[in-house]
Amino acid sequence: MPDDKLQRVEEEGGDLLARISNEFVTMQKEFWGLGPLEAKSYMMDDLLLVVMRGGMTRAELTMIDFGRQDLVRNFRQIFEDDMTKNLVGKIEHLTGRKVLTYQSQVLFSPNIVTELFVFEKAAEAGSAEIVATAKGQLNKRPHGKVEDRTGMTTSAAPTDEASVTDTQD
Repeated sequence: MPDDKLQRVEEEGGDLLARISNEFVTMQKEFWGLGPLEAKSYMMDDLLLVVMRGGMTRAELTMIDFGRQDLVRNFRQIFEDDMTKNLVGKIEHLTGRKVLTYQSQVLFSPNIVTELFVFEKAAEAGSAEIVATAKGQLNKRPHGKVEDRTGMTTSAAPTDEASVTDTQD
């Protein structure tokens, strides 16, 4: 997205990180047919990391049982490569920041998908997103739960609030 098309976003801090997590759950369900069981976003310097746990399709789990993790990884990589424009566009829209590059990785045992975005500029020192990420790492209480439009409960980014619920159907 060109810099002149980026706009200032209303959400920040834990609210923005939770929104990013929720949007990725929704996109995974829309494009894969099944979304992760948990999602959490972290922002550090010029990096955004989205970690999604669970959510492998039945076919993928079967291929993993057959010892064919390589085929699952290759297919997911090809799919994510073709989805780059959509995913980068979503992050630029949500954050109001230019993304330089993006990488996706699937891990097995446990099943985790990571999405790493590199921004053009580092976040300002003490930005609300970085503070929310740090608080989530220092605070021993569990982070909030977020329910998306399909009713799936997912883990959200740490916030000062105990939980956030989206009740739209």
